[in-house]
Amino acid sequence: MDKRLDSTEQVVEEIMRIHRSLPARPGIDEVEAAKGLIDNVEKEDQACLEAIARQRKSSEVPGELFMVLQEMKKGYVQFRSKEQIREALKLLDLESVHSLFDDFIQRASNCIASPSSNGSVSSRPPLPPATTTAARSDSQSSLNFSERAPVRPKDMVSRDDSFVTKSKPSSLYSDGFAAPPRRPQILDSTLTTGNDGEKLSLIKLASLIEVSAKKATQEINLQNKLTEQLEWLPDSLGKLSSLTSLDLSENHIVVLPNTIGGLSSLTKLDLHSNRIGQLPESIGELLNLVYLNLGSNQLSSLPSAFSRLVRLEELDLSCNNLPILPESIGSLVSLKKLDVETNDIEEIPYSIGGCSSLIELRADYNKLKALPEAIGKITTLEILSVRYNNIRQLPTTMSSLASLKELDVSFNELESVPESLCFATTLVKLNIGNNFADMVSLPRSIGNLEMLEELDISNNQIRVLPDSFKMLTKLRVFRAQENPLHIPPRDIAEKGPQAVVQYMNDLVETRNAKSLMVKPKKSWVQMCFFSKSNKRKQSSMEIV
Repeated sequence: MDKRLDSTEQVVEEIMRIHRSLPARPGIDEVEAAKGLIDNVEKEDQACLEAIARQRKSSEVPGELFMVLQEMKKGYVQFRSKEQIREALKLLDLESVHSLFDDFIQRASNCIASPSSNGSVSSRPPLPPATTTAARSDSQSSLNFSERAPVRPKDMVSRDDSFVTKSKPSSLYSDGFAAPPRRPQILDSTLTTGNDGEKLSLIKLASLIEVSAKKATQEINLQNKLTEQLEWLPDSLGKLSSLTSLDLSENHIVVLPNTIGGLSSLTKLDLHSNRIGQLPESIGELLNLVYLNLGSNQLSSLPSAFSRLVRLEELDLSCNNLPILPESIGSLVSLKKLDVETNDIEEIPYSIGGCSSLIELRADYNKLKALPEAIGKITTLEILSVRYNNIRQLPTTMSSLASLKELDVSFNELESVPESLCFATTLVKLNIGNNFADMVSLPRSIGNLEMLEELDISNNQIRVLPDSFKMLTKLRVFRAQENPLHIPPRDIAEKGPQAVVQYMNDLVETRNAKSLMVKPKKSWVQMCFFSKSNKRKQSSMEIV
């Protein structure tokens, strides 16, 4: 800085050096995102604080300890918001410096193009004007770079460079000076992090949303691509009205913005493996939603507006903290697959019978004590799995499940299987194992299940298989270990399912043959008594 600058060339070089020392200029969308962030941060902070206030203390946690946790969470939200505002202000300050330097470069360029102070004219050709903010805004509609070839940034790049428009390199910096290389705009909605594995901060996410909204992007995949500090999404998310698929899974999101209802074209939403505790009512405005994955979160309830998702076909609520399923679940008439396993559900509502398109229902690892009779109304049901619950008996309406192919009620407290189940003749797989001391017999008409291929009765107290077992000719898997089986003998059971079927067939045929061959004979006492009684009847008739 102290060396003498005796020539125009030296002055130009020094100006160029200072200009180059600036960090890369932020994109126009990053600038807009930073402004929007500052405008909305207070409202979004309030949403976070409300979410923290809604959290409920477990009975096992001391009140004071829980209160300390709550206060720490609130303090962290406030600290984080200040950090994010500081980041946004830093970005805006950088843009201001670049704008100021643009003016300086323009003035310097005019000086070089004009006559020098000693009356001579510089031989240096006039330089092109620096890129101003206004010029950037006008050219931004094409989402191109500046005239200079872009330098690939470390923070975030397009997965495919063909989505980014590049111009031929210029030699401005060798012959004069111009704006430094512009940071490339994100033109591809399918993103990947840079070589250093850096993830998206709130500002970068907001910038992506701005670009995607302008491009009317249809798919965005941000699975495991947000920083750990990013626990809430910006309100600008609602601008993505053309979006059809959004994957935000495997991040650390705690709160969804109310503006999510603005994603009016959305058909697929994946939010699994986050920390979402409550859904906004506006989620009911996603009327075109077909697939929704909310698995592995911290949900304890569902909003009433959930009933409006009448086009929903797949719903995953597994691994949450749901104590009940709302009655509104029955309004999902298009639902084909429902997964609510690993929750705290004690009862499936009677309204489940309204899910008239349901094909697969999984409710394993809950606290169910029974299934509603209305389950029999779902004639489309093909797969029903309720493992690891406390179910003692199955409803008699199971006979109406005309499409049922797989039933798993293992690890429950079943005392028996109702005879009515044997009218569900489409069954291919049946697992009633591990009901331990509660189950002592199979239904007598189990042979009606002629399509049955897999049967598991292991770890029960079954001693005798019913005669109709011989009709299960398609059985190829039979698990009966840890039962005190007497018929058939254990050595026969160990030979495989067809050996058991054949044994039961032979046993029944032998028994029937013996019953035909052995006719009961009257004893001489019975014969004497019969003849005397006949004589008495004849004498009484003669008297009359």
